[in-house]
Amino acid sequence: MTHRTVRFHRAVAIAICAGGLLCGSVAGLAKEMTIARYSTLTSVPTKEQLDVLAAPVTQVLPITVTRIGEAIAALLEPSGYRLAPALAAPVERNTLLALRLPEVHRDLEGIPLRSALKTLAGPAFMLVEDPVYRLVSFERCDNQEEGFSSKR
Repeated sequence: MTHRTVRFHRAVAIAICAGGLLCGSVAGLAKEMTIARYSTLTSVPTKEQLDVLAAPVTQVLPITVTRIGEAIAALLEPSGYRLAPALAAPVERNTLLALRLPEVHRDLEGIPLRSALKTLAGPAFMLVEDPVYRLVSFERCDNQEEGFSSKR
């Protein structure tokens, strides 16, 4: 290899490296990256990544889960959220968590986690979220009186 050829290869290598660095930095700033000739990839977080409770439920509850509290714990496990400690929750929440899981609530697959939690709690309770500590809890709705309520 001659001196001129080595200089040419070195110049090409420098140009390729500089071009790669330049392209890499531009691609990092872009919202869409080309990953193949006709395919692009958006480099922004999904709605579910920004709001974990909006992610769809991906599991059917096993037969061993028999109480609402167990179902809530099973659904929350993959999300990183957890049920708030009993000391930080109203006493009525314990009643909700101890209720038997209705068979129709065993398969909540495909609906957002937030909706699944509200479904398990029913209309008498509202979901309370603490995104800072990734906790959820349930409080009795104000419009529900003690005992039975009639719908008219």
